[in-house]
Amino acid sequence: MVEELLGESGLEYEVLIEDLQAMIEQQLDNKERSTTRHSYTKYNDMETINTWITNTVARNANLMSLTEIGTSYEGRPIHVIKISKEASQPKPAIFMDCGIHAREWISPAFCQWFVKEVVNTYGSDPTLTHILDTMDIFIVPVINVDGYSYTWSNNRMWRKTRSRIPGSNCRGVDPNRNWNAGWCTIGASKDPCAQTYCGPRAESEKSVKAVADFIRLHKQNIKAYLTIHSYSQMCLFPYSYTYDLAANHDELNQIAKEATRRLQTLYGTKYIYGPGATTIYPAAGGSDDWAYDLGIKYSFTFELRDTGRYGFLLPESQIKPTCEETMLAIKYIANYVTNNLY
Repeated sequence: MVEELLGESGLEYEVLIEDLQAMIEQQLDNKERSTTRHSYTKYNDMETINTWITNTVARNANLMSLTEIGTSYEGRPIHVIKISKEASQPKPAIFMDCGIHAREWISPAFCQWFVKEVVNTYGSDPTLTHILDTMDIFIVPVINVDGYSYTWSNNRMWRKTRSRIPGSNCRGVDPNRNWNAGWCTIGASKDPCAQTYCGPRAESEKSVKAVADFIRLHKQNIKAYLTIHSYSQMCLFPYSYTYDLAANHDELNQIAKEATRRLQTLYGTKYIYGPGATTIYPAAGGSDDWAYDLGIKYSFTFELRDTGRYGFLLPESQIKPTCEETMLAIKYIANYVTNNLY
């Protein structure tokens, strides 16, 4: 039916994925998979990530601390890792989160990689050392813990949370349409069965509210907000809920341009950049717009590899190169913020 419609419309098309289930099965290299052993070059389930969080923080107590900022709808903990060099007073901070959308597995993989890089190269990497000497870093390795767990147990392509919606048989809210930034005005649905369902109200989702409360609590110190998604190879900044330009649009555009240039130097991966509404599509209720409107003027969304060949099913062989190139962009932004504190 779809092919007929495309033919009638005279639209050219190509089938990128012939057999989705086969690709789902190929994504994990099951030969050496252990359910408990964490790996930075494999995808880890929620239980493995939680064990990794606890162990990594315990092993690096001189640089790291852990806070449980709340629980999800299904009762899973939501963690914030703080990476910080001890100081006599609170330092400015960078906040980064991963795993807002459940099926975007490369996103939590990057947050784990980022933690490893910061902790392992402090003292030897001059840029990361400078950043950490100046600023604290807050990281939420997975926001949508219920949805992420569900992609491992039931439906690999699940996107939303897992909350029950009164009066509907459909479950879950799109956690990146649930923030109080032009909430549900554009690019979001009021239909609980839709992928972009904005929820019964802003911050209806426990995981979204927990993170929003934490950011509000620390908003005096948080100078940059970074959120990691996939896929599309884009660096986006506000706004997505309006076509209006951000007050410091030119600065954000210049930062994104240089960040994506640096990213490309490693493997030649091309990113596009710009305001969310015009670069990808208009969408209200996103976390980056919300953070920006809260007063965090360096707010960026990364859409990691690829551009659709594998989509959400990016093979494990691409985790390492994706994380390595993304580190170059994130390091550039963090360093820029460190040298342009406001």
